[in-house]
Amino acid sequence: MKRISTITLFIGYLLTIPSANWFINNVGSTPFPGSPHLIPVGFGYQAPSGVLLIGLALFSRDLLQERAGKKPVVIAIGLGLLLSVLVNPAIAFASGAAFLASELADFGIYTQVRKYSKWLGMLVSGIVGSIIDSFLFLWLAFDSIAFWEGQIIGKVGMTIICVGIWKGFRALPKRLSTV
Repeated sequence: MKRISTITLFIGYLLTIPSANWFINNVGSTPFPGSPHLIPVGFGYQAPSGVLLIGLALFSRDLLQERAGKKPVVIAIGLGLLLSVLVNPAIAFASGAAFLASELADFGIYTQVRKYSKWLGMLVSGIVGSIIDSFLFLWLAFDSIAFWEGQIIGKVGMTIICVGIWKGFRALPKRLSTV
């Protein structure tokens, strides 16, 4: 993890927020006019296409907090939300409110659980953040909670994949992990 600079981690995390909002209007299929673009997320479910990036955001937030502390995380959330207004103003409020609520929950849970296990903290905080973000975003953006199952499957799935890769990478012998 040391090979990735704090600045790179900060920028990567910051960009997940507006990127997810861009995906919603540009990637995937639209089942009816005015609906978000959807992607399949498994088990026969679909979700708005930004779902995987938000799953990545929940994971990368934990990494940024681990590397740089809480202040850069809060700054990145604020800047990401401002960029979202430029990228997709129609859903910027819903995205911002849901993301802020889920990130604050993620923040609190990760901070407590990481005392015992970093990977478990990432997993539990990502799951809780996914649930909060999914329901709040769908309700505020579309006045419906349709696609909630797909949202949770996509975000939790992405969190599990990210934590698995992170754990696997950390388990590599030191001489291999410097490549």
